[in-house]
Amino acid sequence: MNDDSQCQTAASEPERLRDAVARFDAENAKDPTQEIVDGVLCPRELIYAKRLSGWVLTLCPDASEELRLAARCQHLCRWTIPRQSYPMTRAGYLRWRNDLKAFHARKAGGILRDVRYPEEIIARVQDLNLKKNFPGDPDSRVLEDALCLVFLQYQFADLARKTADEKMIDVLRKSWKKMTPQARAYALKFSYGEKEQSLIQRALGK
Repeated sequence: MNDDSQCQTAASEPERLRDAVARFDAENAKDPTQEIVDGVLCPRELIYAKRLSGWVLTLCPDASEELRLAARCQHLCRWTIPRQSYPMTRAGYLRWRNDLKAFHARKAGGILRDVRYPEEIIARVQDLNLKKNFPGDPDSRVLEDALCLVFLQYQFADLARKTADEKMIDVLRKSWKKMTPQARAYALKFSYGEKEQSLIQRALGK
C-alpha cells in the first residue's frame, strides 16, 4: 500500500517518541474549538493531529521518527495565531501562513528539547514543519500527501459550502498538483457529496 522509495526505515517506537507525542497532544488538547467526532466533543487541533498522523502511517507504515514527529506537531497550537489577526488580503494570508509555520517549528523544537532529542533530529522535524526541500525530500512528499488527504476527507465539504466555486476549483487543482499518484488514488475513493463531486470533476477536467 505504500511506496517504499518514499519511506525511510524507522526503528521500533522509542520512549522519547511517545513522550514527545504525549506533549504535543497535551498542548493541542487546549484548543478551545471543539469538533464532534463519533458523538464526542474533541479539541479540533488534537483530532487534526491524530488524523494527520494516521494518514502518514497509512501512506508510509515505515515512516521515520522525524516524519512521525512532524506530522503530530504540524499545526501545534494553531488557534493561538488566528487568521483574523492579519489583513484579510492575499498578502495577509501568505504572511499568516508563513508565520504559522515558523511558530509551529519553534514550539515543536522547545518540546523536543524538553524530552531530550538531539539537535539534528529537531532540525529535521523543523525542516518538515517549514516544508523545506519540497518536493525533493521524500518525507516532505508523504507529509504533504497526508495534509491534502486530511483536507479532502474532513474539511473540503465545509469549505465548499462557504467558498465560491471558481475559488474552490483553484484550491483543488493546487492540491491535486502537489499530491503523488498514491495519494490521488486514495482521494478518489472518498465518499463525496454531489457538490464536492462536481467540483472535483471540474477541477480535474473530467
